[in-house]
Amino acid sequence: MDAQGRGRADEVDPADQWVRNPVTGEYELRLSPSAPQSPVPGPRRPGPRDNAGVPRARTAPHSGHPQEPGPARADVPGPRRARRGGEPEVPPGRRGHRPVKKKSKVKKALLWTGGSMAFVLVAVSAAGYLYIRHLNNNITSVSDDGASTGGFHKDQAINILLMGTDKRTGKGNEGYGDKGSVGHADTTILLHLSQDRTNATALSIPRDLIVNVPDCPTTQPDGSTKVIPGTQNVRFNTSLGQDGRTPSCTVRTVTELTGIRADDFMVADFNAVKTLTEAVGGVEVCLAHNIDDPDSHLKLSKGTHNISGDQALAFVRTRHSVGFGGDLSRITLQQQFLSALMRKLKGNSTLTSPTKMLKLAEAGTKALTVDDKLDSIGKLKDLGLELGKLNPKNLTFTTVPVVDNPAEKVHATVVLNNATAPAVFDAIKNDVSFTEVKKKKKAAKDAAAARLKGSKAPASDVRVRILNGGAVAGSAQQTLEWLQNQEGVLKSENSGNAPAELSRTTLEYSPDQAPQARRLADLMGLPGTALKPGKSVINSQGVPAMTLTLGKDFKGAGVSLTAPTKAPDVDKSTADKVKCAS
Repeated sequence: MDAQGRGRADEVDPADQWVRNPVTGEYELRLSPSAPQSPVPGPRRPGPRDNAGVPRARTAPHSGHPQEPGPARADVPGPRRARRGGEPEVPPGRRGHRPVKKKSKVKKALLWTGGSMAFVLVAVSAAGYLYIRHLNNNITSVSDDGASTGGFHKDQAINILLMGTDKRTGKGNEGYGDKGSVGHADTTILLHLSQDRTNATALSIPRDLIVNVPDCPTTQPDGSTKVIPGTQNVRFNTSLGQDGRTPSCTVRTVTELTGIRADDFMVADFNAVKTLTEAVGGVEVCLAHNIDDPDSHLKLSKGTHNISGDQALAFVRTRHSVGFGGDLSRITLQQQFLSALMRKLKGNSTLTSPTKMLKLAEAGTKALTVDDKLDSIGKLKDLGLELGKLNPKNLTFTTVPVVDNPAEKVHATVVLNNATAPAVFDAIKNDVSFTEVKKKKKAAKDAAAARLKGSKAPASDVRVRILNGGAVAGSAQQTLEWLQNQEGVLKSENSGNAPAELSRTTLEYSPDQAPQARRLADLMGLPGTALKPGKSVINSQGVPAMTLTLGKDFKGAGVSLTAPTKAPDVDKSTADKVKCAS
């Protein structure tokens, strides 16, 4: 092998044969006299020799065919210019002594910054993970004991039960009234967020409302379950704290009262009001007259005030200096407070400021007790994002309609107003807005309503099989007798229990049975959403028939299932407006 190979005895490094010409400033190949001249033009890496002095056939670039070597040249051509900067092209096989091009200061700075940023990102990620774990550790959760639906879903309406207890734990809270309270349901609000997120209803439940508290299976500290016996005709606030009742018992009581089952719940104590208002920099409230209430420690002049901490707690607890001095008057203050809190969160930089958000997250996770389906900061964030879609002007505050308890001479408690309360509960159950908003799913509702339009067959022509799919036992037979004896639907039959339970009653029919379906829907008060175009089934007489499946919403034969399309006319306010407490 020659000097440009790797095996020559004197081990001449090819890099040493390139020398800079001081005249031209270019690098030139200078071979020693003893070294044979390269037959290959230019500083090309030579291929291995087949034998001494005979070059191997070269392969043409980008081809698979050998290229015959040209005649050897004694002269050495000048080096080719490099493509960049006019510097000489460096031979591919050269090592060791090539002049090193210095990196520019800009490139050095970019490399240093990139490396530092990578380190910072790793550090921040680690710190973020640790902080999230810290927030998760702040959260106190308790079992829902099967009282809730099992957690909210992003594609459905959401019902959250918010509970404020009168437990006096925490610094500075002993001076508020009953310092030995076990923590009753002092303030309770059922928050309903519509399926399309265009509106919400916050329904306040008076603490002095007379209700029936059901039996409550409750998880004990050792993991066992204890059933706490229910009580009849007692104050609503005893559904929590009394006899060891947990928040899940309040959830059951609300379901018993309204027919609405909460998806999740949150519990806040006195400290929550103080720390959350401090975290957002206070909320703005308005008074129509001066207030000086020694019981709640609230002393404020007429007009608008920014309150936080102890002053905010005093505001939501005062009752003797507003309205008629009772719990219903205090509810209006609490609704005003929550409206102001929502406006503060939606109207300023709280949710876009990292510092304020961290402060709010710290305060919120420490102040709230949640059900075990909301036991992480990630789940709370998901719920917050759903709530954040709501415009305050479409959040309606109202109160369960009540009247004074006729059993008392001194009206210390109230009872349900059976004339108006059921309509309020039905509106919430059926996702009816209490404000005028445009529904995103209007087209779907219009399509359902269209199924009810058209000709109706005579009742005597209606053929239907009746199944019980979750209604009270005996409902199918009761409906059969009602249809045959009172409505003239003689071609009907009881087909027993459905294969699976349904939450809502359905009527399945084939296209040619549409007139029959419209007649039966009219007789039973079925909504358009209950009608399911499909196929008929052969009944016991061997002829095609429709299938009526009574769901859990079935209320009895002859009781209409048509959902309300408009909310009842009740006292209400919206979160976007400031209403001064009188």
